[in-house]
Amino acid sequence: MNRRIVPASQKMLYDNFHFAPAVVDGQNLRCSGVVGMNPDGSVPEDPETQFAQAFASIGEVLEEAGASFADITEMTTFHIGMSEHMGVFSKVRGQFIKEPYPAWTAVGTTELALPGALVEIRVTARLPE
Repeated sequence: MNRRIVPASQKMLYDNFHFAPAVVDGQNLRCSGVVGMNPDGSVPEDPETQFAQAFASIGEVLEEAGASFADITEMTTFHIGMSEHMGVFSKVRGQFIKEPYPAWTAVGTTELALPGALVEIRVTARLPE
């Protein structure tokens, strides 16, 4: 059976919206998409803060599973206003994602699940042996 990864800070998502922040599938950690939000569920207006909070939430999931940002093999990002915010997003991404870099696909879209969210980040990581 696959193991669900639910950090304490994200248990509300599991309980209220019925999805796991991540699932261990063999050696792979498959993470749900994450947006940058405050603990009360609101979205910061500042893009840099939003992006940093999204990566911090990913970090909590990775840590709970025994992995780190270095173990990410693939990242898909969904952006509102991609060209407008890509510079800031890339700056924040560089604070969390270091070499060896994962595969990455960035997609521009018109709407995300949480109003005001500017990015949703989904990653897959290879768990350490």
